[in-house]
Amino acid sequence: MDERAVRLNELAQELRPLGRGVEWFEGISADEQFEVLRDLSGFCIQARATAEDGPESVRLAGIRPTHTPAVLITRGQLPGQLTKIINLPLDERVKAFRLLVALLGVADKRRRARLCADGCTHAWHQLGPDADTDAATA
Repeated sequence: MDERAVRLNELAQELRPLGRGVEWFEGISADEQFEVLRDLSGFCIQARATAEDGPESVRLAGIRPTHTPAVLITRGQLPGQLTKIINLPLDERVKAFRLLVALLGVADKRRRARLCADGCTHAWHQLGPDADTDAATA
């Protein structure tokens, strides 16, 4: 897992504060922001996120249900909606980032409880406070 994937999974698992994740996201280039949103979208699909995860994700993300990414996430046909979200204008990207981190967290938590409760070898499920404390707070 590369450094960005670790960071995103730590954010989704609440091992890093979302506020620091947002600061990091705002400090990277527009091209990198797009790549991050694309990666998050792929992670959400891999974690088997559903449109039903939308309302909880909106709540956790701290965005309003009327914000464009929030409206899109609850419309069904999740892969198509994720494509729309990652292609939103620059002024919507922070909201999209917050939402996709939350969506990944919701979906991964469910997946972990159902499929990985007895342990697994997923590298992203081996992250934790015992790993690298400096990295988890950066």
